[in-house]
Amino acid sequence: MKAISFDQYGEPADVLTVTERPVPQPGAGEVRVKILLSPVNPSDLLYIRGHYSGVAPRFPSEVGFEGVALIDALGPDVDGLAIGQRVFAQNYDGGNWAQYAVVPADRAYPVPDDIPDEHIASLMINPASAILMVRHVLAVPRGEWLLQSAAGGELGRMIIRLAKHDGIRTINVVRRREAAQELKDLGADAVVVSAEGPIHEQVREIVGPEGVNYAIDPVAGRTGTEIFRSLTEDGRMLVYGSLTGEGISVGDDPRLTLSGRRILEVYWLGYWLPRLQQSGFFAPDRPAIPQLIDEIVELIGAGVLNTAPGKKFGLDDIRAAVIESEIVGRSGKVALEPNAATGTREKSQSNPSAATLGPAPHLNTAKISRSDSCG
Repeated sequence: MKAISFDQYGEPADVLTVTERPVPQPGAGEVRVKILLSPVNPSDLLYIRGHYSGVAPRFPSEVGFEGVALIDALGPDVDGLAIGQRVFAQNYDGGNWAQYAVVPADRAYPVPDDIPDEHIASLMINPASAILMVRHVLAVPRGEWLLQSAAGGELGRMIIRLAKHDGIRTINVVRRREAAQELKDLGADAVVVSAEGPIHEQVREIVGPEGVNYAIDPVAGRTGTEIFRSLTEDGRMLVYGSLTGEGISVGDDPRLTLSGRRILEVYWLGYWLPRLQQSGFFAPDRPAIPQLIDEIVELIGAGVLNTAPGKKFGLDDIRAAVIESEIVGRSGKVALEPNAATGTREKSQSNPSAATLGPAPHLNTAKISRSDSCG
């Protein structure tokens, strides 16, 4: 079978290679899945570049932490799943950028038949980050302003729709004026263009001199610094990436560090998922991750956390895929279609669990993906 891997950190277009290897065999409590579609997320590219602290180098390393797949084989001691069943495959070690992958059975979630592959393939990283940042970590109240940068990305668009759904007003930072109307059509209350003046000055023209209480930023650098300057004296800001590779300056203006209690904190999905059960975000009477997934599926059904489909590439075109994924202004989520050349996808067998989404019963749900989200 074909799979994507890399032997050293570096630019994805330079270090990713297509390799041939045996089809893996599932062990006890595992399933083998045939990957139908796996997204190219900014978090994947950060991982390939070696930008995650706390992630030990492991070479050769595989990539792809989420995707939609068909169960192809069952290992011993697996109950509640069937060969041919369509599932969301969460691969916490990476490896979904391949024709086949082996994942723990409790990371293969049966999915409703009426949700397209494009939405299932990106079920966890972006939707979970939108929900956790807006509803739980920041817990933005109804009627408040939420400021976000990189608003034109897939995650930024999800946050716009989720905020509109929850009665939260958004100010959305983009680089290009031509993106503004499209975001307003999605439900953005205000759009500011970073090239048209300092972000914090534009924000205060919209909300008043105090600024905003809540902000989200994956860009860092000058954009992140100006987002921080947009906060009220009691404001909170989540940083969930560094698309510029630069730092955020918080001490060059003493008015921001010698008064108030502005909070700048890091958000990393790989930090929060293992801690969800103890976070207090979800009801304690059942595992937290299935509750999160139920929330995601409900919002996908409502058209809130949908993923816009973009270009699809085979594994042999991995260089073109990662380059396409970072083009400014591209439309939709770039994805890999590892088995596209092998013929028409098999039709899933009858799925008794298709009406709900959750982990297979009687299995341990402790192991979680280390992937982050940047949009």
